[in-house]
Amino acid sequence: MKVVTSETMKAIDTHCIDALGIPGLKLMEAAGIGTSRVADAKLGGSRGKTVTVVCGKGNNGGDGFVIARDLRARGADARVFLVGHIDDVSGDARTNLEKLPRREIVETADGPAVASLVDSMRESDLVVDAVFGTGFEGAPRGLSGTVIGQMNACGRPVLAVDVPSGLNGTTGQAGGECVRAAWTCTMGLPKRGFYLHPGREYAGEIHVIEIGIPSSALEAVGAHENVLLPDEAAALLPARPEDAHKGVFGRVLVIAGSVGLTGAASLASMSALRSGAGLVTLGLPASLNDIVEAKLTEVMTRPLPETAERTISREALAETRDLAAGCDAVALGPGLSTNGETREFVRDLVREIDRPCVVDADGVNALDLGVLSARAGGAAMVLTPHPGEMSRLTGREVPEIVSNGADLAREVARETGATVLLKGAPTYVADPSGEIYVNPTGNAGLASGGSGDVLTGVIAALLGQGLGGTGAAALGAYVHGLAGDFAAGELGRTGMIAGDVLNALPRAFVKVETGGAGGQFTGV
Repeated sequence: MKVVTSETMKAIDTHCIDALGIPGLKLMEAAGIGTSRVADAKLGGSRGKTVTVVCGKGNNGGDGFVIARDLRARGADARVFLVGHIDDVSGDARTNLEKLPRREIVETADGPAVASLVDSMRESDLVVDAVFGTGFEGAPRGLSGTVIGQMNACGRPVLAVDVPSGLNGTTGQAGGECVRAAWTCTMGLPKRGFYLHPGREYAGEIHVIEIGIPSSALEAVGAHENVLLPDEAAALLPARPEDAHKGVFGRVLVIAGSVGLTGAASLASMSALRSGAGLVTLGLPASLNDIVEAKLTEVMTRPLPETAERTISREALAETRDLAAGCDAVALGPGLSTNGETREFVRDLVREIDRPCVVDADGVNALDLGVLSARAGGAAMVLTPHPGEMSRLTGREVPEIVSNGADLAREVARETGATVLLKGAPTYVADPSGEIYVNPTGNAGLASGGSGDVLTGVIAALLGQGLGGTGAAALGAYVHGLAGDFAAGELGRTGMIAGDVLNALPRAFVKVETGGAGGQFTGV
């Protein structure tokens, strides 16, 4: 589903008004009426119900004035409280304010007025939050913070207009007091921050209000971000026919491991099996084979020529290339080490391989943009760097990558033709076409050694079952994060480890398969 940042939504609004000539008042009217309809449905009909509408001084407050007017027309006792002074309201919001009886708008600018607001909210069937909109950044201060705190404490359900007041619609972060909404009616397109932690906990059930934004406006401003909804994730899940055999579900080759880093190889291999791969073979340095073979009961192993440092040597190239030719997908990189000869092996293999491949960790560290751009064949390739690995790959500084991850991931994907999964909070998946997927699952407990190796195995298994690079990366990140959420729910974020995420993968896949109709989004 298409999502937008606050900046992109502002650009869309500006384009609609300035370039397409759509009056701002028309957009505001559509926003307010659409939200009023949702409120009416949640109330089970407005007639005889009491609603407190809390408005700010900007356009979000203007939406609130329209909502109050329409709810009154539907028979509700809609009480309007303005956080501030009437004289501070201007523009389209002022026009809609003046359509209400001025004497019925309560200016909430001091202690006694806040007390009156609190009493009204406690008496209401519904509270409408129209204080701050999509453009809000920072932390609510003074009176605004107090009002938001009282909304959360009133004990009545809150419907937020566009975004919960206090929430950054782009990052999903709350710098201070933030409305905890039962429902959020967002205008035109859902905001990215609703699907990120902790934004998804503040937004509640999301209703997208159609306000008349044409598709040409999205194309004009370059709205290229998406999130997977539960039903979209379910639709990507590869089919598993009842009469299938193990070969149908993909043969995956994992090239991984070195002395001291056999855990990475084990996690990636078992993760591929737990993600539906029919057969998994692990290629690793020959001297480590006996140890790993005893550990991995269900994974086949293939000892490969090694260096003096017990890493995979360049002499393994021909054998590995032949192994890959008999497989449906390859995972390359977990625990390979930074040995110079091993790095050359990785570079040569990436240049020559013509199988869908996911490259992670030391695999990414061995590459540069030139090698990726010059690789042979047209098979899908997925790169899964964290910011440090992305820095080494691109020469950009880590702070720039963290603050501008979506654009940089898109840039590398376009230059190399590979899908780029940039790990972080959030994780971005960039398609070479320019589309971005923002992963909505996961938590801080995933910041643990080995978690990325589990993700590599998930993506490799999905590639082996026939998904394209971006589909495998987006669904892989979704399932991996969901498994992390299950693990955190049972064990807490502090104590969970990569093995817990691995063990939770079957539950995550069951959730995707059976929970596709769920989620927090509702179109209106």
